Amino acid sequence: MMKKVVLLAFVGLLALSVKAQDQTAKIEFKTETIDYGEIAKGSDGVRSFQFTNTGNAPLIISKVSSSCGCTIPKKPEDPILPGNTGEIQVKYDTKRVGPIRKAITVISNADTPTKVLKIKGEVKAVDGK
Repeated sequence: MMKKVVLLAFVGLLALSVKAQDQTAKIEFKTETIDYGEIAKGSDGVRSFQFTNTGNAPLIISKVSSSCGCTIPKKPEDPILPGNTGEIQVKYDTKRVGPIRKAITVISNADTPTKVLKIKGEVKAVDGK
């Protein structure tokens, strides 16, 4: 009798662990590229990537990094629950005149754990300065 109880408990735990593995977070961005267009030197360089967790488990963004020091990304600190939205804020240093072509790498627990987002545009000098 004891063996049957242990076997039943084991099968039950196995079924729960398999069910738990079906729970995945999915990150779906509104857009994966932000185009600044032509912006003036010294203007506001803050933009946001909007996303939704379309999975059925909490989404945890563990790291967000940029391809250079001129772009500072900011990730959400709290988990994003299924169906909820969040944003990754990006601040580009608009004191640098010239084209913008940068990548932001997002690492999370989503079914696609690494996503690369892009920003592009051009910073124009004001009055030739």
